[in-house]
Amino acid sequence: MRRLGVAAACVALALAGLAGAGVTNGTIGRAPTAAELRAADISIAPDGRGLPPGRGSSRDGEALYQSLCAACHGTRGEGRGDFPALVGGRGSVGTASPVLTVGSYWPYATTLWDYIRRAMPYLSPGTLTPDQVYALTAFLLRANDIIPADVDLTEKTLPRVRMPNRDGFISDPRPDVAPARRLPM
Repeated sequence: MRRLGVAAACVALALAGLAGAGVTNGTIGRAPTAAELRAADISIAPDGRGLPPGRGSSRDGEALYQSLCAACHGTRGEGRGDFPALVGGRGSVGTASPVLTVGSYWPYATTLWDYIRRAMPYLSPGTLTPDQVYALTAFLLRANDIIPADVDLTEKTLPRVRMPNRDGFISDPRPDVAPARRLPM
């Protein structure tokens, strides 16, 4: 029953968004403005190229996490229902029961920042400021024992974070696939 309530709420929000987006006669939305396109045109490289200026601490991130993320991902990042765990699982990737989390799977901290910025919070993605994204990233990295509690993340410090599974990926050995370029770090 609870699952149906969440689904109904998502449908209601989507319909409300469509109503405000100019849905008429089977068409949806409008062409984006040049400013909207520029704001969405972000690419964050593993080495940090493309990160905007900003700063965030794990303390600030914890408060944001509890208010924006804990309902889905659990108060300690343990996951809830269909929403994945974000904390734990280190050393499990090579086992029969891998637990894919920020601390066990993600190869670059910059990728985590980029994902949070683009996709979270679930019902209003892309609404967080760069400082909020740095803070949430700092909280999740601290919760996974990757950075100490007193580290502030910025566009300069985030790319220097070494993720536990950075070297856990292998290149595609198929002869018909060009090898991936390794970005300088």
